[in-house]
Amino acid sequence: MDSFAIITTILCAVIGMEFVAWASHKYIMHGFGWGWHRDHHEPHDKALEKNDLFGIVGAVMSISMFIVGSPMIMGDSHWEPGTWIGLGILFYGIIYTLIHDGLVHQRYFKYVPKSGYAKRLVQAHKLHHATIGKEGGVSFGFVFARDPVKLKAELKEQREAGTAVVRDAAGPSDLDSLSGET
Repeated sequence: MDSFAIITTILCAVIGMEFVAWASHKYIMHGFGWGWHRDHHEPHDKALEKNDLFGIVGAVMSISMFIVGSPMIMGDSHWEPGTWIGLGILFYGIIYTLIHDGLVHQRYFKYVPKSGYAKRLVQAHKLHHATIGKEGGVSFGFVFARDPVKLKAELKEQREAGTAVVRDAAGPSDLDSLSGET
C-alpha cells in the first residue's frame, strides 16, 4: 500500500470506530452488556470499573487486526490493510481514553473546559448520564457530540413519555430551561 492509502485506511478506521462505539454503547452497553456498564453510571470511588472491560474488547479488536495484517504471523495469507485498521482502532482507543475517561470523567486529569467543542463534549456526555438505569438516554457517541440543547429536548420528551427516568440533578426544571446552558 502507498502512503496515501495507509493514512486513509487509518483515518477511516478511527472515524468508523466512533460509529462502532456509538452502536456498541447504545445496543450492547445499554442492552445485554449492562452488567459491565452499570457501574459506570453509578457513583463510586473505585479506580477501576467493570465498564473498563470494554476497553479490553477494543484492544482485542485492534490486536486481531494487527495479526491479520502481519506477514510474520499469517504468512502469505496476511491482509496488509489489517495492520492499518488495527492502528486506527488503537488510535481511537487512545482518543476515547483521553476524551471520555480523562476530560469528561476526569479520571486522569482535572480540567473543565469553559467553551468550545471540549465543553460541548462534556455537556453531551453529562446529559447521557442524566438518566437512571439503562433505558432511554441520549448522546451515545464519544467523540462526536450533538448540540446539548437538542439533547435536552430529547431527554425531556423521553421523560414525559416514560421511557427514561431522569436524575434529580437533571430534573424537570433543568430540562424545561432549554436556554443552551448546562
